[in-house]
This record gives sequence, structure tokens and C-alpha cells, in this order.
Amino acid sequence: MNSIKAELIKKYKKATNKLILLDYDGTLVDYSSIPDNAKPPKNLLKILNKLVNKPETKVIIISGRGYQDIDKFLGHLPIDIIAEHGAMVKNNGEWKKQANNSEIWKKKVLPILNQVTLVCPNSIIEEKLFSLSWHYRNAETGYNHSRKLIGLLDNIIHTYKLKVLDGNQVVEIMSEEIGKGKAVKNLLEHNRYDYILSIGDDKTDEEMFEFLMDNPNANTIKVGNGETYAKYKFDNVDKIVELLKQLSL
Repeated sequence: MNSIKAELIKKYKKATNKLILLDYDGTLVDYSSIPDNAKPPKNLLKILNKLVNKPETKVIIISGRGYQDIDKFLGHLPIDIIAEHGAMVKNNGEWKKQANNSEIWKKKVLPILNQVTLVCPNSIIEEKLFSLSWHYRNAETGYNHSRKLIGLLDNIIHTYKLKVLDGNQVVEIMSEEIGKGKAVKNLLEHNRYDYILSIGDDKTDEEMFEFLMDNPNANTIKVGNGETYAKYKFDNVDKIVELLKQLSL
């Protein structure tokens, strides 16, 4: 892993126009059973602030969190943010919607989520502006119920052109038009970079990794185990923070 880190740092120093795409939960901070507790530590904020101010370097947080949640943690930094898997984008301090209204399909999906939540203690529903999430991190029978939930959603998904992201102890439902891969595609259509570093840990990040597979300037990292489209794997959040610290020097 040290050789990989050295190679990534060497490429970064040689490049003249750099893009760093960072997932948040499970990548910059460890998962928390209470999402509001996953606050960025001071050392991480210092590293991000230094990276943002590096010449010829664009840093973007690309997260599945609701835009208000992620803004609460990182909004005070001069950093661009892509939230809700691309549905909301903060550029130069201003948030803008990137997706269509979701109220119609939410009315169909919420009763199904409520039905499963009632029979699965300690699971919770999270409603974001453009998506719905069913979290089962604290639920003993959560995984089995998540399989049933995905089956129950099948007909609605096709009717309303939705997709289900089977993530890390969470099932997320959103429009097909939303995704980290599409968000990165839109970003690269308007900008050219000779160094791209993209880091994430979950299945929701695989769309981003897959899109960047054929880009010769892209360096993709999956945090943790499991199959991935990413070129590299790092063991944990600490290893990612250490890499970013080295890049910020």
C-alpha cells in the first residue's frame, strides 16, 4: 500500500490540473449508528482546508447525504459539494437542484418502507429532497428484511423509472436520472483534468468508479473489502486521511 500511496502522490505533484472526489461516510469518517454523530474531526478539516487551497487543485465532496446534513459538517469550508448522489450541487457557495421533483413516487414508496419498518425494530426511514433511505445499521434482522424490501419495491421501480441502491446497511431509492457516475460525467464534460483521484467505500460509489475506468488520468480507490471497479483498495478511513494529509503538504 505504501508503494501505491507514493505513486499517487508522485502523479499528483506532476499534474497541472487536479480533481479530487471524496465520498464522506465510510471514506473521510467512520460510519456512526447515529448519522448526526459522524462529525468531521478537526485534523480532517485542517487537511481538507489545505487541499482546497492548493494551487491547480479542485476538491469536491460527493456524498449520498442530504444537502443540509453535509453542509452542516463541511459548509464552512470553501469547498464544492455534490449531495444526494448528484441531485444537489453546491458550487461557489450556492446550492442548485440537478433533478426533477420526487413527490409523486415518494407517496407510493413510503407506505412500503413504513410497512417494513414496523416489523424490523431499530430500522429507520430517512427522507431526503430527492430520495428515500431505509437504514438498518442498528437492526438485528435488518439484512433479511432488506432483501424483502427490495423485492416489494420491484413493480414501483419499473413504473416510476426508479433505481434501488443496495448500500452499506441501507437501501436507497431514487430516480434513475440521479447517480454519482452521472454527476462526475457532467463535471468532466465542462472541465479537463490530468489527474483525478476518486475515493469511496460503498456500492453507491461504484457508479463513479465504473465511469472513470477508461479514463487514463483517473485513480480510483475503494475503502474496505469487496468487489469493486476501483483500481486500488485501502483498508480504512485512517489510511485515506493519511494519503490526503500527504497530498496537502
